[in-house]
Amino acid sequence: MMANWRSMLFVPAAAPQHWEKAHTRGADALIVDLEDSTQPEAKAAARAQAGDAIRHLTGNGATVTVRVNNDAALLADDLEAVVMPGLTAVVMPKVEQASELESLSAMLDALEYEARLERYAVGVVAVIESPRALERLSSIADGPRLIGISLGSEDFSLSLGRKPGPLSLDLAAMQVAYAASARGIMGIGMATGIANFTDLEAFGSEALRAHAMGLTGAMCIHPNQVAVLNNAFGVGEAEIAEAQAVLAAWEQRVDGVVSHNGKMIDQPVVERARKLLMAAGLA
Repeated sequence: MMANWRSMLFVPAAAPQHWEKAHTRGADALIVDLEDSTQPEAKAAARAQAGDAIRHLTGNGATVTVRVNNDAALLADDLEAVVMPGLTAVVMPKVEQASELESLSAMLDALEYEARLERYAVGVVAVIESPRALERLSSIADGPRLIGISLGSEDFSLSLGRKPGPLSLDLAAMQVAYAASARGIMGIGMATGIANFTDLEAFGSEALRAHAMGLTGAMCIHPNQVAVLNNAFGVGEAEIAEAQAVLAAWEQRVDGVVSHNGKMIDQPVVERARKLLMAAGLA
C-alpha cells in the first residue's frame, strides 16, 4: 500500500457536527478519533458512532483512518467497531515497541477475515510519542502493515517535560523522517505542536521546516491548517517546471553529465527530479 498524505485532519468520532462535512476540507486523509478527543466515560458512545463516520466519509470519497486507543481494555472493542470496507488505516498511538504492532496486525488479520476484506487491506500508522519509543524506532519501523510513522509532538514533548518546539523535537522529527524514507513509507509530523490554528504563518513556517527535514506530511486539528500543510508538503509549479527542465537537459547529454542553468547535472539530480514529478502525479 503506497500512500502520500500531506495532511491528516482529526475529527472526533463522537461529534458528528465535526465529521459530517470533513470530506469537504481538502485533507488528504481524515482521522476519526477515538483517543484523546474522547473522555474515558464517553469511549463507548464514540465507538458506536465511529462506524457511521467511516461509512459517511468514505461514501463521500474521503480517505479515512481511525485513531484507536492503545490500551488492552479498549483496543479490541475499538477495532471491532471500525474494521469495515472503506477503512484505509489504523492510527496506533503511543507505540513503544515492535511487538505491539505484531499483536495489532494479528487482530486485524482476524477482523479483515470476518469483514470479508483482503488481507492487509487495513494499513497502520505508528505514532512515536516517547524517547523510549524513539530508541526503538528502527525495529518499530520494520513492523507489519506500516504505511507511515508519525511523531506525536505534543506527547513526546510532555514526556520530556518541555514545550513542543524545534529545540526539543528537531532530532526526533529527523529520525522519524529518516526511518520512514529508508522504508519507503510516510514520515508524518512536525518539530512543533499542532494546536496553533490561529497563527497560520508560524504554522506554515514549521511545516516547511518539516518538509525540508524529509517528512512527507503532518496531522492537524483544525480545517484552517489543511491548506497550509497541503502547500508546505506539496509540489509547487516552479519545482515542477525546474524538474521538467532538468530531465529535458539530461536527454540532450553527450556523456554522463550535462550543464543546466550554470550547474552540473548528474544521475542523482536526475533521479530527484523524477521522484518530484512522480510525487506530483506527472511521471
